[in-house]
Amino acid sequence: MPRTRRASVYAKTEFKKLGIEAGAIWGGQPLVDRPFQVVEGNSPSDYQVFEDRVRETDTYGGKIKLTYTFAGINWYGQASSRGLVANAGGDYTQTYTGWRLKDFGSGNVNNIFTGFTYQVGKLQIAPNFMYQKPLVDPIPGDAPAPARLRNILDDPFVVRSNRETVAGELLLTFDPTPGTWMYACDNDRSENAEFALSLGFVYWHLPTSQDAAVIFPGDGRTPSAAPGAAPAQDLWEVNARVVSKLSPEFGIIANLYGGTGQARGDDERTIERFGGDIRTIYKKLKLQTHVKVNDWGPFDYHRDFNLTFPLQLMADLSTSISKPDWFLLPSTQLGIRATWRSLDRFSNRYAPAYTTDENTGATIPDPEAAGFGLGNEWEFRTYLHINLGK
Repeated sequence: MPRTRRASVYAKTEFKKLGIEAGAIWGGQPLVDRPFQVVEGNSPSDYQVFEDRVRETDTYGGKIKLTYTFAGINWYGQASSRGLVANAGGDYTQTYTGWRLKDFGSGNVNNIFTGFTYQVGKLQIAPNFMYQKPLVDPIPGDAPAPARLRNILDDPFVVRSNRETVAGELLLTFDPTPGTWMYACDNDRSENAEFALSLGFVYWHLPTSQDAAVIFPGDGRTPSAAPGAAPAQDLWEVNARVVSKLSPEFGIIANLYGGTGQARGDDERTIERFGGDIRTIYKKLKLQTHVKVNDWGPFDYHRDFNLTFPLQLMADLSTSISKPDWFLLPSTQLGIRATWRSLDRFSNRYAPAYTTDENTGATIPDPEAAGFGLGNEWEFRTYLHINLGK
């Protein structure tokens, strides 16, 4: 992100059951007067490319949030508008429950959010809704020169997380011990229920594409703009979290997911992925494992370039001097870990056959070669972590 200056003001008050929060932001002043492109028209035949500049008015934004409690229902409504370069930063506030639809804090956006929670015994039902639209749309991928997709290295703003979105979410929470809140930051450690469950479904309607992301091709060290962006595409995802603390010495935490996803770079393929991870602690033993099907690999560049693996498996068993912790905190422990992946033509390092590059004459892998099955790769490691802290 480019360097910026920003200042904000915030106020909060309550009138009985009604809560009111309001804020304003000034940000992005160093970007004033920088040029950017705008494309108008509905098809390549009538596109018109213009150049505009960031104005002082593009550095301002505002936000208001209302909360109200009545008859066992907790409701909130929120609206904000931020100028082209008035980036505020993400909203990490937890309102009532653990909703995933939140304000990304980007500039160049108008958005509204609303949702409520309703308690039925030990079950909480919580629908949530989101709508947002950028003030200036992304550059269409089929716009003719001199138009090009914006990118944050060369332009004062981009349309990425602030792309036009209509989204809905339904979150169900079964928590028999609300004193250890399911969505607390330390719930992995503090939860004491024999069985607690969070189940959420999110659907995104994304009617437009985006501007270009910043990726690291070649040597992986020099940032550059992706040559394109993922297209308009509706996406969905299901997430579940299960916590079971059967005794002070035995507990299980599982995080499960499934749904569709898009690459951050220019690959247009939409993937359907699912999987999960499980962590178990029994006395001084800790087992961590995950299963991922048709999912990206573990590093950022895997999603940048849409590199997926048909199946990924991992198991990690460790023991420690003291009782293991649910968090990855420093501790003295001895463990073994095994990782296995299958590979296909969408995976890096898949080399069923080799061919000769026509331009350089070098021998290179040919992942599109016909008649070959899946590849595989595996790793086995042992480790000793020594914690010298107090």
